[in-house]
Amino acid sequence: MTLETFGEEMRLALFALLLGWQSILCGQDFAKSKMSNWHQWRGPLGNGVVADADPPLNWDEKKNVKWFTKIPGEGSSTPIIWENQVFIVSAIETGKPAPNPPVKDPQSMTQPPSTLFEFVVFCLDRNTGETLWKKVLTELCPHSGKHQTHTYAASSPTTNGEYLFVSLGSYGIFCLKMNGDVVWSRDLGDMRTRRGWGEAISPVLHEDKLVVNWDHEDDSHLYVLNTKSGDTIWQTDRDEPTTWFTPLVLAHASRDLVILPGTNRVRCYDLDNGKQIWEVAGLTVNSIPSPVYDDNQIVCMSGYQGNAAVSIAINQALLTESPDVQWRLDRGMPYVPSPVLVDDRLYFTKGNEAILSCVDPKTGKPLFESERLPGLKGLYASPVAAGGKIYFCSREGTTLVIRNSAEFEILATNQLPDPIDASPAVIGNQMFLRTSSGVYCLQEPN
Repeated sequence: MTLETFGEEMRLALFALLLGWQSILCGQDFAKSKMSNWHQWRGPLGNGVVADADPPLNWDEKKNVKWFTKIPGEGSSTPIIWENQVFIVSAIETGKPAPNPPVKDPQSMTQPPSTLFEFVVFCLDRNTGETLWKKVLTELCPHSGKHQTHTYAASSPTTNGEYLFVSLGSYGIFCLKMNGDVVWSRDLGDMRTRRGWGEAISPVLHEDKLVVNWDHEDDSHLYVLNTKSGDTIWQTDRDEPTTWFTPLVLAHASRDLVILPGTNRVRCYDLDNGKQIWEVAGLTVNSIPSPVYDDNQIVCMSGYQGNAAVSIAINQALLTESPDVQWRLDRGMPYVPSPVLVDDRLYFTKGNEAILSCVDPKTGKPLFESERLPGLKGLYASPVAAGGKIYFCSREGTTLVIRNSAEFEILATNQLPDPIDASPAVIGNQMFLRTSSGVYCLQEPN
């Protein structure tokens, strides 16, 4: 080896080392930054808990409203916030007839539309609510109908502060720069959901991987895509009918895991290669609530045409084929809303009703049961825990606030004029609520 060759190899080695350290530091920066943002479905930790936040206790259409921005079209996805940018996805019916209207699936209970929809991302200024940019991702006629209470923009985006990842399910997966420029897109095919009730494919971001679950009535898969290119890193088949939950990515004992509930089985996969690590007995049909977790356990539940919940211990056995199941419950489980697990208390509502229970997550034994949430009727939004309080938003536009306590205590009831199906987003002293007409930024005056 010549001195010149040796020098070149040393230079390349040092450059590779520098890139490695850069990658580590960027990962640390993202881990730190995401805790001060709402970068995905259910917030920084993906579980609806923001312990150090302190959003308003009281509001109405005028009180403690920093701004309100009207958003055209429909959508039930959560607002995603990164620093000064608020991202909203909407499906806007254009009224333009489709050149080739889709034919109704004979197994569907819903009729597909015959007009074109624009699928749009809005980027709002966090301080003023003004629109910074608007990007039409695609214009098409959905191939399937949807449940009358569902929307075509039900999937929440995610971001790492450099790119925004938007899933429209059957209508495309998109990666955008923070200025709205599209970097790449993927078409994973058409989903055929149970009874034609529609889709809600919220992606989960972990380092350079984008996790996309694809459970439907045909061939179901779990995809992991490369965030830089959109290429498939791996995919694995799933023996599951339609689900609507968002996967849980969990780092445990130097391994990254993906936890997916399901009607047939609750399963855990290795995020690096897609290999299934374990499975336990499944839940009910139409699995919608997303898993929650703390330092001790993972809890999965569902509540349509039955009730099922399972607690799986986070210990060394989590990496074996036989994880430790701590307890199971079979009554009072939620249908659409996810539970919230905070401070040794697990809160969940019954079906889509405003009936609340709270159990000890270590044992599954009730702390209180079947407490009615007055002023609320139907619930789709998942609760959030912040500042020692739990917030429950209803389909009538009412938000009930209770104390985070083993005893049921109501702190406030707040009313907005439009329904709320999207789950709240919370950062610091601000709460972002998406209603059927637009987005509110709630904040007490300084």
